[in-house]
Amino acid sequence: MLINCVAYEDGRKLADLSAEEISDYLGRPGCFVWVALRDATDDELAQMQVEFGLHDLAVEDARHGHQRPKLEEFGGTLFLVMQLLEVERGELHVGEVDVFVGANFVLSVRNRSAQHFLGVRERCEREPHLLRHGAGFVFYALMDAVVDRYFPLLDAIETDLDEIETQIFDRGAARWNIERLYALKRRATVLRHAVAPLLEVASKLHGGRVPAVCVSTQEYFRDVHDHLVRINGSIDAIRDTIGTAIQVNLSMVTIEESETTKRLAAWAAIFAVSTALAGIWGMNFEGMPELKWHYGYPMALGLIAGAAGLLWWRFRRAGWL
Repeated sequence: MLINCVAYEDGRKLADLSAEEISDYLGRPGCFVWVALRDATDDELAQMQVEFGLHDLAVEDARHGHQRPKLEEFGGTLFLVMQLLEVERGELHVGEVDVFVGANFVLSVRNRSAQHFLGVRERCEREPHLLRHGAGFVFYALMDAVVDRYFPLLDAIETDLDEIETQIFDRGAARWNIERLYALKRRATVLRHAVAPLLEVASKLHGGRVPAVCVSTQEYFRDVHDHLVRINGSIDAIRDTIGTAIQVNLSMVTIEESETTKRLAAWAAIFAVSTALAGIWGMNFEGMPELKWHYGYPMALGLIAGAAGLLWWRFRRAGWL
């Protein structure tokens, strides 16, 4: 679906275009065309390939999707793949946006995602002095918008992790905590797979050999790179914290099992003494004077109860009961 197609000149919006009018504006000096597609059909991609002279391999990647974040150069055209992440039922859903950038055009193709970039277009149109940089600035604005959307996801993971840490020593909560920690670990891993490759991408867009379309916007891409470094560092710290928390929870499970074993052992010892005494008087030998004694039965019960009570008191003092 074609979301919008707009021509810009000297940093200002020139006209809304149909797909068939794109070629009429590409040759105008100081003019560039910004096209946005969502879940593009094969026919739409084929039309854009003809209009902008896109490479077959790049178009094939955009058509099939499910690409790792990357940046490729095809002559004077850049092809960038970024992942769009959305939380659905506690899990991160992975979408994709493919961006084609040339000297006089920007084409974004969004797949499997409800996120949109209308705010990015509005932001660029409010800053004509920056939009004068042309396609390079739009390229930066799209990349910056995707990277900025990773921060709320990161904050949500950190908030959930802090909540789990406050409950980590609650009795009986270890199993539930471990399940939540593994869910957080999966989300952090998905986020890391989206962020880590973009670090290499952003490093290619400032300093050293920079693609011609990005020469005038290098400092902006350096800012994006700094954001990615921060996010990646936070993800590494979160993964380390999750690993430590999982180990602590496993230790808590072991401690709880040990305490249960001690209680069972203490009660087993109490009943073992009672059973031993009862077994002695149950042998019924003729030489046992207690069998003929009038108070033998109460004495036996009192001795069994006294021994059990003494053991209970000792185990209680030792913290086993």
